[in-house]
Amino acid sequence: MGIEARRLQADRQSGVRIGPDPLSAVLPALSALGAIASIAAIMWVAEAPEGERQKPRRKVAVAIRDLESDCLILQEVFRRFPRILKIYGGDRPVVTAPAKFGLNGLKTDAESHQIFQSIMVDLARVLPSSAENAFDVMCAVEDGAIDAPEAVFYGFGECQERLNKLLTERASLKSSIETGLEVSARLTALVKDLKRYAVA
Repeated sequence: MGIEARRLQADRQSGVRIGPDPLSAVLPALSALGAIASIAAIMWVAEAPEGERQKPRRKVAVAIRDLESDCLILQEVFRRFPRILKIYGGDRPVVTAPAKFGLNGLKTDAESHQIFQSIMVDLARVLPSSAENAFDVMCAVEDGAIDAPEAVFYGFGECQERLNKLLTERASLKSSIETGLEVSARLTALVKDLKRYAVA
């Protein structure tokens, strides 16, 4: 048996496998944050509806509450991401290099893979939920059911800019995760702040 064959056999026996690409989880998480940060667009594109206002699709308080829940889930996801980096032994050249697909080929064990899978399950729920809840909140602002000051929307805009910068500068996996955690915390605070300005 050759050296490579013996190495593969030892890996199988120890439960170590080739791990999933971590970027496949980080990008959906950043997308969910982007959906929430897009509330900033209200400042520049919203128009007062002509004639009688439409009845809200659901209560404003419920939409804000659900969006806050999305933010909290995303915070937790970004807190767990560093454990994914540890899956790969904290391989500094990989996690600090510009983000790119094809980081797989790194080894992981069964327990660490379960952490990755649990994150993916959370993201599968929160990505469509955050987009829908952010849309409902934007509709509520447009309909006058939320009357927040400009400063709140500029806060969403700052979060949007930070996320855009990750993409334009091809930030590293490590930097993307750290920024994602900070942005998720900031968005949570901004969504909580919207509660104070709900008028319907």
